[in-house]
Amino acid sequence: MEFNGFMQAALAEARKAADRGEVPVGAVLVSPEGQIVARAGNRTRALSDPTAHAEILVIREHCAELGSERLSEHDLYVTLEPCAMCATAISAARIRRLYYGASDPKSGGVELGARVFSHAQCHHAPEVYDGIGRSEAAMLLKDFFEKRRQV
Repeated sequence: MEFNGFMQAALAEARKAADRGEVPVGAVLVSPEGQIVARAGNRTRALSDPTAHAEILVIREHCAELGSERLSEHDLYVTLEPCAMCATAISAARIRRLYYGASDPKSGGVELGARVFSHAQCHHAPEVYDGIGRSEAAMLLKDFFEKRRQV
């Protein structure tokens, strides 16, 4: 599976999150061997946990499975630009590459907003690739929030 396929898997998780009433953000974590080892969509409402973003959930799951706080050869695919909290977790886990779909002008922490990986205090910055599946990810978010405003 290539990067478009991994982003499609993340988009599937985002759609599942939307179906649960969560903000539709999905993530998949890919091993050095090219296998999806963790997948999640946002679960902040379901878990009553403001940190239960898709990125945090996949990092927690696979770190626990490995018994390590480092994922240095892993790649992360996420449908929306990570917020500052998630970008910091990505850095702490030493994720090798970050691929994301839509930019987040309001809460982004990578290219917009906080720009976590550019700070002198950042000990590790992954390679970053944006715009993979951008239009589909943006449409999922737009549709979700439009429906919420109608209720």
